[in-house]
Amino acid sequence: MAATPAKNSRSPHDVQPVQKGVSLLTEHDIYLFKEGRHFRLYDRLGAHRHVVDGVAGVHFAVWAPNARRVAVIGDFNGWRAETHPLFPRQDDSGIWEGFIPGISRGARYKYHLTSQHGDYQVEKTDPFARHTEVPPLTASVVWELDYRWDDQAWMQERGRANALNAPLSIYETHLGSWRRVPEEGNRSLSYREQASQLADYVRDMGFTHVELMPVTEHPFYGSWGYQTTGYFAPTARYGTPQDFMHLVDRLHQNGVGVILDWVPSHFPTDEHGLVYFDGTYLFEHADPKRGYHQEWSSSIFNYGRHEVRSILISGGMFWLDQYHVDGLRVDAVASMLYLDYARQPGEWIPNEHGGKEDIQAVQFLRDLNEAVYRDHPDTQTIAEESTAWPMVSRPTWLGGLGFGMKWNMGWMHDTLDYFSRDPVYRKFHHDQLTFSIWYAFHENFVLPFSHDEVVHGKGSLLGRMPGDDWQKFANLRLLFGYMYGHPGKKLLFMGCEFGQWREWNHDQSLDWHLLEHAPHRGIQSWVRDLNQLYRREPALHARDFDRHGFEWADLHDWEHSIISFCRCGENPDDLMLVVCNFTPVPQVNYRVGVSRGGRWTEALNSDAAVYGGSGQGNLGGVEAAPVPAHGRDYSLALTLPPLAVLYFKAPGL
Repeated sequence: MAATPAKNSRSPHDVQPVQKGVSLLTEHDIYLFKEGRHFRLYDRLGAHRHVVDGVAGVHFAVWAPNARRVAVIGDFNGWRAETHPLFPRQDDSGIWEGFIPGISRGARYKYHLTSQHGDYQVEKTDPFARHTEVPPLTASVVWELDYRWDDQAWMQERGRANALNAPLSIYETHLGSWRRVPEEGNRSLSYREQASQLADYVRDMGFTHVELMPVTEHPFYGSWGYQTTGYFAPTARYGTPQDFMHLVDRLHQNGVGVILDWVPSHFPTDEHGLVYFDGTYLFEHADPKRGYHQEWSSSIFNYGRHEVRSILISGGMFWLDQYHVDGLRVDAVASMLYLDYARQPGEWIPNEHGGKEDIQAVQFLRDLNEAVYRDHPDTQTIAEESTAWPMVSRPTWLGGLGFGMKWNMGWMHDTLDYFSRDPVYRKFHHDQLTFSIWYAFHENFVLPFSHDEVVHGKGSLLGRMPGDDWQKFANLRLLFGYMYGHPGKKLLFMGCEFGQWREWNHDQSLDWHLLEHAPHRGIQSWVRDLNQLYRREPALHARDFDRHGFEWADLHDWEHSIISFCRCGENPDDLMLVVCNFTPVPQVNYRVGVSRGGRWTEALNSDAAVYGGSGQGNLGGVEAAPVPAHGRDYSLALTLPPLAVLYFKAPGL
């Protein structure tokens, strides 16, 4: 959509002609760019305020190697392409640049490109724009990222909070629908409004991090940000770049880390974006068998082009460098790794070895992760990868992809499938609970109940639980309790923490009014207490990725649908027993073998009345008896409430 002149647009006579010969790019920049090794291109390409011979203006630079002519159009020249042409560099970089005096912050602009091929002409948003108009308008905005950060305490210590042995309990959030203002046309909260409300809520609930669904600029709101056009601009729907910085800053000041969803796998075909940028398939593959994503109707990046790799990795580093972000969750990694992803035979092109693996995408991901952990070793990258690709979260020098963590999609699928079954049939599917431990330590896993599980007709987590209302809430508490006991970091999508009934809708606020009802407050209190226990007890997080951090007590009681296991920390005193009863039948004097005598304290019980349960339990703890069970010298005689999970803290040695 072409921008239109604003009422206060300046006359083209107010802005001087383009000055040739002014550049922010050195020969070394060009060398690294062409090698695919320049990861700070945002400092060189795009629009940058600059002073030449005492005159302030803006330096523009854009990569368009197949253009015959490139001009800057904007509200400062009446959107006329003949006024401010850029000049091609006298090398083979394909970069056009020029300095325009007199342009100030807030000026709206685009690039007008004429291709060398077929006289193709198009207006494009700046791929390196740091700010844009509010969609559906599409012009770029000249902007600077000046901001005074107040998160120094967090930044100095965040390596501990983001470490693999730290507790990571992630609250996945869509900023446009977390909370809205019904009194003002149901509008979304601004970045600054969310800064206080979201930070206070997440801190109160005990989550360690928020994961923001993509904030990079996107034309179609219904894509939830996963169809990105502005890889260097937070969406203008909620405010300015400084407003988004304030949100990150405020979360950090409250001890909450920030992870961004990031999408280097594909991009939309909107004309003003990256598609067919200079009249050629510049960013994408020309052959639709490689360049077009049939499932999402989008274009696929050409990772074999060095300049594209430089631009994309610069886009990832930008958020870590400029916005103090603590991690990147890379979306749709599986679609990047496989040339036959979502394609039928004959619809894809094998690699040079005849295989289906995208070797160029693999190299891109390794380059990305090496750059992140070299320059920001106190952050994390997380892969959303749904296949059995080996060593996703292992270092590149071992042959891995280099991610810090990977979503455990198999665990998520098996667990939700199991929980959706009527408890009377669960005993026939006991392996869906036990199988995950066989591979739990092959990768550094995050256990995700994400937005993908509450959309597209799947319903809410609460709605998918079987039984009457009481059993649905009990099952949901059991589901969350089982997740927090299972090895792996935790991720929960917003609204699940208080048991939203309806499926998530990006055009509506979460149903906060449900907290007027006790069962929903009970779910919320349960999640809050799970977070507190998880963070407090090293047994539940310090060895999430170490097989020595987990030990079955009993996995064989399929007939009663009961499992029990221990989580262990580095310190022998850090030992926690987790017992899950997946049926509505209470068990009395149910014996579980344990490794030591003494009193085992009941740390949490999902059936407690405060959470909406029936109030059955073990009166605060159980004394271990010298009665052998499950191959151990001691055992506990427990009361297991219906559809409940119990946590017991071991006595010290």
